[in-house]
Amino acid sequence: MTKNYDKARYFSFIIYPESIPTDWRLCLEKLGVPMAVSPLHDRDEKKDKETWDDNNDLIVNGKHYKKPHYHVVYIAKNPVTTESVRKKIKRALGVKAVSHIEIVDSVENTFKYLTHESKDAVAKNKHKYNKADITYINDFDIDRYIVLDETQKRELKNLLLTIIRKEHLVNVIHLLDFIEVHGAEQGVQNMSDVNDVITANSGGFRLYFDANYQMGYRYNRVPKIDPETGEILS
Repeated sequence: MTKNYDKARYFSFIIYPESIPTDWRLCLEKLGVPMAVSPLHDRDEKKDKETWDDNNDLIVNGKHYKKPHYHVVYIAKNPVTTESVRKKIKRALGVKAVSHIEIVDSVENTFKYLTHESKDAVAKNKHKYNKADITYINDFDIDRYIVLDETQKRELKNLLLTIIRKEHLVNVIHLLDFIEVHGAEQGVQNMSDVNDVITANSGGFRLYFDANYQMGYRYNRVPKIDPETGEILS
């Protein structure tokens, strides 16, 4: 259980529409920290009849749903306590605004829960919400908080080395250019992970680049083109 004096940088909490001002997005933005706010959770079904509350539940076609609410992922600038985050949100949105605030260990998993795409939510067959309805505040970027484990790093390294061999790439700039254009189709989503893996394994990557160079390969670098104007950017 999270204690009020425990400190962390990553938090989640719930806010209810009836307890926050209409300009709540602007109020949160003024706090100056990255946040991601879920779509409105208005189809979270209560399947346990013992928890049904006819006075507070939203009832549709005989099904009981939890009171509509938003989930928020909050990234503090420095390690702080849950109580300090609670006070900050209350000052911004009102004294009744925040509920169930807690420290989270995995930003990635908590972010996925915003739309019920986390493993736990999928296993419980919870209603899936539209990812396009997530609200991003103060440049929240989930890629900054996804950490690869050692197995994933090794798999990414092997994938990049395979790309170098098959595409006859002779330096790291060519590799990054290729990933920028074709990364998604290769299953590479995060350029920061690519940079980290290359930096940590520079010797191995250099062997592959040098081998391609010695074999006389020359990478046909495709220029970047502005999709709207057709202008060649580089």
